[in-house]
Amino acid sequence: MFRLVIADKNFSSWSLRPWLVLKMVNEPFEEIPLHLYQPDTQQHILQYSPSGKVPVLFDHHLRIWDSLAICEYLAECYPAAQLWPREPAKRATARAITAEMHSGFNALRQNLPMNVVLQQHDTVRDEATQADIERISAIWQTLRQEHQGNGPFLFGHFTLADAMYAPVVLRFASYGINLPPLAQAYAEHMHALPAMQEWIAGAQAEQDGTQD
Repeated sequence: MFRLVIADKNFSSWSLRPWLVLKMVNEPFEEIPLHLYQPDTQQHILQYSPSGKVPVLFDHHLRIWDSLAICEYLAECYPAAQLWPREPAKRATARAITAEMHSGFNALRQNLPMNVVLQQHDTVRDEATQADIERISAIWQTLRQEHQGNGPFLFGHFTLADAMYAPVVLRFASYGINLPPLAQAYAEHMHALPAMQEWIAGAQAEQDGTQD
């Protein structure tokens, strides 16, 4: 059985990504939660991760400590799930927007940090943050326009691209970001997924003090 080391569901956007993939392929796994912002947080993380960051996936003796690398590994483990689109052109696009999410949108990350339980719809956004929002909105709107006849996800069926943008769905909900119709419908579909609702419930339990 896989073991996945994650940080707080309320705050850890990177942890959500491979966690969601495992849920969407219906693969049982052991969840090892660690708490951020504690005096001994880094010490605990280093017990599992050579980079000092989470998430980390363990598969027997194999250890993978980067969200995208974990997701790529899971795509190879579950080829029938088509976690990358089968068609080369669509797969290339999916990889491009995934890489863009993995390495970019720094203003969004800094100024609209993930906080699942937060409802703060009056946040003032600077130009760089607004540009990130508009770029993501355009990605969602364009891909949903192209693939809306094939299913409700960015490429019709669930892919790693959806997993990479899942934390943004939660960010946009927390900060009340307005989106164009197709992008909004996509965000609402992602938010309503049973796995996403399970993550949100876990975040709420953390903040309520009902989960260790």
